[in-house]
Amino acid sequence: MTTTRLKSLLLAICVGGSASLAAAQSIDPIVEVGKQRAVAAKASQAKIDRLADEAASLLSDYKTVMKQVDGLKVYNARLERQIANQEKRITDIDASIAESQVIQRQVPPLAIEMLAGLEKFIQLDMPFDLDLRLSNIEQVRSTLDRSDVSPAEAFRQVLELYSIELQYGRGIESKRTSIELNGTAREVDVLRIGRVALVYQSTDGAESGAWNREAKSWEELSAGDYATAVRKGVRIAEKSATIELLNMPVSAPEAN
Repeated sequence: MTTTRLKSLLLAICVGGSASLAAAQSIDPIVEVGKQRAVAAKASQAKIDRLADEAASLLSDYKTVMKQVDGLKVYNARLERQIANQEKRITDIDASIAESQVIQRQVPPLAIEMLAGLEKFIQLDMPFDLDLRLSNIEQVRSTLDRSDVSPAEAFRQVLELYSIELQYGRGIESKRTSIELNGTAREVDVLRIGRVALVYQSTDGAESGAWNREAKSWEELSAGDYATAVRKGVRIAEKSATIELLNMPVSAPEAN
């Protein structure tokens, strides 16, 4: 009886072991499949992460490109405005070129007329630096017929002469020179105050005089009234005295 139970127990154990071994053998493929799925899931997650990173990078690139596009739109709009302005300038320049030939034909006669008027003005003006002023006019007049001098340059020289004459009316100048008094040449200091007064004083200070516009000649002044003022004016022009009011003979304009 005991032997029979022992055999039965051993048989049961063998049957159970066989069943457990069979069960274990049937689970292994499932575990393997699970491992493969885990590996595949891990690979899939890695792919998802990589794609997410690429998508984020592409989105960043897209935003950067869109900012550049917006900047280019603003830049292109600015260029379009500049091009429109340049086209307008080209149109204006074309119109100016079309008129330039007419202007070039009009400039020389105008320059000649302006020089003639300036020459007449100088001849009627106070007699200071006459040789230099008239010589300048002749030099500019000679350039009008030169082929190597453009009408624009000749006209600029005419305007420069007018500017020089304008400056004469604003300055004070003293110069030692020789003038004719009563048919005799005398060395004197000539003082010019703009175009308001032109006076002289002998080098010894004993005699003073002024230019008379109507008589177009020099006339002597009262030493007591003007000698000191003329002497002081000469010193001011030579920058050896400070500027102050001077009592000078000035011809007042008369009504016609």
